[in-house]
Amino acid sequence: MKKVLLAAMLLVTGLAFSAFTTTEKETIKWYTWEEAIELNKESPRKIVVDMYTDWCGWCKVMDKKTFSNDEVAKYINENFYPVKFNAEQKEEIEFNGHTFKFIAQGRRGVHELAYSLLEGRLGYPSLVYLNGKMERILISPGFKEAPQMMKELTFIADEVYTEKSWEEYAAGE
Repeated sequence: MKKVLLAAMLLVTGLAFSAFTTTEKETIKWYTWEEAIELNKESPRKIVVDMYTDWCGWCKVMDKKTFSNDEVAKYINENFYPVKFNAEQKEEIEFNGHTFKFIAQGRRGVHELAYSLLEGRLGYPSLVYLNGKMERILISPGFKEAPQMMKELTFIADEVYTEKSWEEYAAGE
């Protein structure tokens, strides 16, 4: 009887402990380009566009390691309208009186909006930061670990870019 009672107490204690220590994982609420544009009209906010392709290995690693980081996800959700944009998507996008289309090139191709936002520098993953007026602030190519990403996000959200360049900020000047 003592063993049964001890086992029950341990079980209850374990369940109670797990209830207090279990926290919900923060995830990024990704928007489509069109959704972010509409939200921005109602309540202007900076936009971060994650340019990716289905075949990009580093894009997948960034999704798994960086964008799934609780601190990164929470900061993005609080300060940006995050957009996931497949740079090879086939769907047309209407924006600012222009229709952006997919252009086939060889086995693949590129969406005109991705080409425009990246100024023709098609490397993936790449992040494009826009202000509330839809003006480009920064193009940031390549994979980033969470600490580097947080530094970049705060540079944009805190509008440090109005005072110094990313290179100066990243170097600690």
